[in-house]
Amino acid sequence: MSQPSSFSTHQDVHYLGGVGDWITHHATQDPQRMALVFGDLRLTYSELNQRINRLANALTDLGVGKGDRVALLMLNGNHFIESFFACAKLGAIALPLNYRLSAGEIGFILGDAGATALLYQPALADLFRSIRQNTALRHGIATDGEAEPGDHRYDALMDAAPTTEPSVLLDQNDPLMMMYTSGTTGKPKGALLSHGNPTWLTANMVASDAAISRDSVILTIAPLFHIGGLAVHTLAAFNIGAKVVLHAQFDPSGTLATVQQERITELFLLPAMWQALTQLPHFDDYNLSSLRSLLSGGAPCPIPVIEFLQKRGLAFQEGFGMTETCAGACILSSGDAVRKNGSVGKPLVYVQMRIVDENDQDVPPGEVGELILRGPTMFLSYWGRPDATEEACRNGWFHSGDLARRDQEGFYYIVDRKKDMLISGGENVYPTEVEQVLYKHEQILEVAVIGVPDDKWGEVPMAIVVPRDGQTPTLESLRDFCDGKLGRFKIPKHLALVDELPRNATGKILKRTLRDRFTGA
Repeated sequence: MSQPSSFSTHQDVHYLGGVGDWITHHATQDPQRMALVFGDLRLTYSELNQRINRLANALTDLGVGKGDRVALLMLNGNHFIESFFACAKLGAIALPLNYRLSAGEIGFILGDAGATALLYQPALADLFRSIRQNTALRHGIATDGEAEPGDHRYDALMDAAPTTEPSVLLDQNDPLMMMYTSGTTGKPKGALLSHGNPTWLTANMVASDAAISRDSVILTIAPLFHIGGLAVHTLAAFNIGAKVVLHAQFDPSGTLATVQQERITELFLLPAMWQALTQLPHFDDYNLSSLRSLLSGGAPCPIPVIEFLQKRGLAFQEGFGMTETCAGACILSSGDAVRKNGSVGKPLVYVQMRIVDENDQDVPPGEVGELILRGPTMFLSYWGRPDATEEACRNGWFHSGDLARRDQEGFYYIVDRKKDMLISGGENVYPTEVEQVLYKHEQILEVAVIGVPDDKWGEVPMAIVVPRDGQTPTLESLRDFCDGKLGRFKIPKHLALVDELPRNATGKILKRTLRDRFTGA
């Protein structure tokens, strides 16, 4: 196994125990306490712990051990939670996969991570078959229904395994999970997070305006393959023994019905989801009095959406973070959500933030610089990329690549993404990756991809193309060309044809000029 870097943005915490011990603790202390609800399935902490232990022991029998990478290709559901915590108890590294990616993209991640096993949902079997041929996976496990030939059935493995606790020695600095995040080169990098990262995130959440407590009832709809959906409320809730209700996918009416039925207290959604909720004509027919905190993240939320919710007495906060910070960095409180709209708020309790110039010297309030962070939620390293780790993690600080400013009141604003990343519906889109695909289109001479505003998704990709002589590519032809090569959220939604791309003296494309021209930003 590739060893994590020695990079540390906090004092080392060496004590025994990992994330899997959370479930064991609650199962021992309060076994009948409700832990997880998914559809008609309701599991107490005792029942959930037994299922996790069975799966962990079954994986052990298959040869999965500490440090092995175990991929998870599935929708939100109890199987994801059980698989994640089974890996945690074994010291295996959970590798959640974004099923919206293309087969080629997922295949690269599996190969780069050296995954030994993959748990997959039969509903995604076509995608699984596409990637299976080109990977070195030793085991495939179907979570329900029929398994692919030669693979294992989840339930059969569980039935044959004991409920005894795995005896694996773990400490808070051991790797827990890996989530892939692309860079400007277009090559995805695996951000390795420790058992201690979500532990400290819980402390941040408990101490924030979006505080959760043991009597919280969390509704998780944001995808668990994203750090926001997994860590922000879900893992924090299991840490403190709260109840988690899962939805496989987002349905606006179903969301409000569940809030009413299960008496949900905290809800985290992406801005596009909040917007869809507020557009329901029967929104006010639901009893939402149980809600104590609403949290949005992934992109700025439109003011009309915030005002709609606040007029109904709902406390609405916005959060900011990234995979490398285990989701949490800043929070914009409900009292400031409209007044400081566009700000990402102020740092969480156990996060330190600075804005620095090119020499890592602090810049004064109002001036733009790079946002750097440190604290116990910071990731361990980029998997197998000591160069990238060293570049991003200098002098004990994580250099985010985001350009930001801080006002006189201490509120932070992300001014631009140094790496030109855009966020579409909570999904990170890296223009270079899209451009590399488009450059293979026979009608394209040059191309630049930028993000343009979109009422539903926050931002969507736009391709600005210099065609080859005599050619007139259409948006439809570009989208067809990208289909299967890129996740659908990465495929351009707009196209502009130009004679040339603006460049600086060294030949670099001036994307800010393009944004000014096509978005007015």
